[in-house]
Amino acid sequence: MNQDMNDKMYSNNNNLLLGIINELQQIMNYSNDNIIIKRISDIIIKMNFIINDNKKNTELIIKHINNLQNQMIQNFNKLQNNNKQEIKYSNGKYIGQVINGIREGKGIFYLNNGDRYEGEWKNDKTEGKGIYYWNSGDRYEGDFKNDKFEGKGIKYYNNEPWKGDRYEGEWKNDKIEGKGIYYWNDGDIYEGDYKNDKGEGKGIYYYNSGDRYEGDYKNGKREGKGIYYYNNGNRIMGDYYNDKAIGKHVTLTKNGEVKVNNY
Repeated sequence: MNQDMNDKMYSNNNNLLLGIINELQQIMNYSNDNIIIKRISDIIIKMNFIINDNKKNTELIIKHINNLQNQMIQNFNKLQNNNKQEIKYSNGKYIGQVINGIREGKGIFYLNNGDRYEGEWKNDKTEGKGIYYWNSGDRYEGDFKNDKFEGKGIKYYNNEPWKGDRYEGEWKNDKIEGKGIYYWNDGDIYEGDYKNDKGEGKGIYYYNSGDRYEGDYKNGKREGKGIYYYNNGNRIMGDYYNDKAIGKHVTLTKNGEVKVNNY
């Protein structure tokens, strides 16, 4: 629909609206109910025409916008494909977008050892969203910064004895650091703080037996204050060191009994 047709339709609608306003003003002077009803019926018919007319016009405009949007996407994809290049390096091969000889945009890097990276690049480095595939079958999906795993990501493990495990959470400088959840293939789960690839800080360990531990961690082991909840309803509170209970521990049974044990 061209601009002249649009202008004509808007002009016609404006004239109809002005006419309706005049008719509404005249109705106030009528005393005959039949005439008033007839005039109102005529106004309703005209209003329905304007509504339907505008609806058609709006649908045509939306269709035109969608066509332009699709055309822009096609042109953008074509431009991206035109920017794709293949560059060989001593450690592998890159296929993807390049700007002024620099890897920028989206691309795939195939390493000579069988690993590969697929995702976003910035200033010749992996940065943004991407996936790193190890030749062992492991893979990382998530954020990258300055050629490192950094931000939020998921790592899927495929090597024994970790085959089937996965970690979901925060990363920094290629290591698990921050808040995260580790799922073991046997059903155990750790949820909490991490530092340098190990559980450190506050965390909860859910055992596949139904037991759980809530408390302090250091270097991947229970260390500090903690509470161990048994699946039978009992719980024991005390200190831990190097993953073992030490000192005085207080046990509260589900029946309300209190016991004290020394370790």
